[in-house]
Amino acid sequence: MYGLGTIINTAAIVVGGILGLLFGKLIKERHQDSLGKACGIAVLFIGIAGALEGIMSLADDGSLVSGRSLLIVISLTLGALVGEIINIEGWFERFGEFLKRKTGSSGDNNFVNGFLSASFTVCIGAMAIVGAIEDGVSGDFSILLTKSILDFIIIMVMTGSLGKGCIFSAIPVALLQGGVTLLARFIAPLLTTAALGNLSMIGSILIFCVGLNLVWGRKIRVANLLPAIIFAVAAAFLPISL
Repeated sequence: MYGLGTIINTAAIVVGGILGLLFGKLIKERHQDSLGKACGIAVLFIGIAGALEGIMSLADDGSLVSGRSLLIVISLTLGALVGEIINIEGWFERFGEFLKRKTGSSGDNNFVNGFLSASFTVCIGAMAIVGAIEDGVSGDFSILLTKSILDFIIIMVMTGSLGKGCIFSAIPVALLQGGVTLLARFIAPLLTTAALGNLSMIGSILIFCVGLNLVWGRKIRVANLLPAIIFAVAAAFLPISL
């Protein structure tokens, strides 16, 4: 069944969020704060690991070398410029405020922050795109199944510290991955090995930024950096290597 991976992923986020919400009420406020910081540190290292995988490589003599710095600078700079002009984060915030009103959560000051942090954590990354394409082209949802397990744990922990807004990250996941699955046959040829590598690296850097916001408060408008992923993928088709 095509699209089953996204259905499982969405359900895993909802169930993980509900469990986190139930057990989160049993935890004292200072413990929730520590839990939130711990979750942020975990997200930081997930982002670091993915970014280093794209930046670092082994030379013929076995030594580590770094590269693709120009790609990172250009992608993030152009991405931030475009993102700020169209203000993607503003869209997410307005949608978060809409959900906050519709769910009767007006008294929850952390609702929008939880929604944004959780959404960016589970939506950004190569697993979401590649998994959705595999699901749409061949019906193989194994990548999204693995992602579902990871998202279940992440959202359960985040909901315990940031509140029920995290549960609604299931909506952008369903829309993004479902849309990619529907368009899979058109998108698949664009994801060459180089394009996928660029997507994964820049996506991991954005995940790192989400971790920074979780640990030190919202310092970076991560959503406004999302166009950087498009520029990174486009760079893979340039005749020169960045």
